[in-house]
Amino acid sequence: MRWLSYGVFVVGLAVSLPFVQAGEFKLEPGFTLIFNGKNLDGWQAKGKKDSSFEGKTDAFKGRFKVQAGSLVVDPAVKGDSYLETNKEFAKDVTIKFDFKAGAKCNNDIFLRGIKFDIVPGNKENKSVKEGEWASMEIVVTGDKVEHKVNGEVARTSKIKSTSSTFVIRAEFGAIEIKNIRVKS
Repeated sequence: MRWLSYGVFVVGLAVSLPFVQAGEFKLEPGFTLIFNGKNLDGWQAKGKKDSSFEGKTDAFKGRFKVQAGSLVVDPAVKGDSYLETNKEFAKDVTIKFDFKAGAKCNNDIFLRGIKFDIVPGNKENKSVKEGEWASMEIVVTGDKVEHKVNGEVARTSKIKSTSSTFVIRAEFGAIEIKNIRVKS
């Protein structure tokens, strides 16, 4: 009888839990999204506080586009463009996101004065394959910033500023970025 009760409990629990599809994103406790996947609310041109992209789905004549929940850098639109958060991040902070590097990807991210190149297969992106999703985690603790790619520490640096926005640079090639989130 105890086995029957246990079986009913397990089936009931399984039915009551929300169904999550494989690969579906779930925001971790303590994190908030800084890219909503719908538009560029919360983002602006780097260094231009009066250049908000609120409600827009593209920036810099389509160099950055919001498509299917991702922020896409379109390599067909030329130009070295910088998109940054409206908000600055101070003290200890963690930023995470998923990305898919496309053909000839050499794009950058910046936080606390530290530049990190996203180039598939280079020294710091050994596990990144062109056309496959990967994860990035940037952890600032004290005066140190750590970049992790697919869970592995790629680089540790000393921060250059105590506060900064999070910046994405469209330099060369294609990249898709989604699920950009922060915990501070």
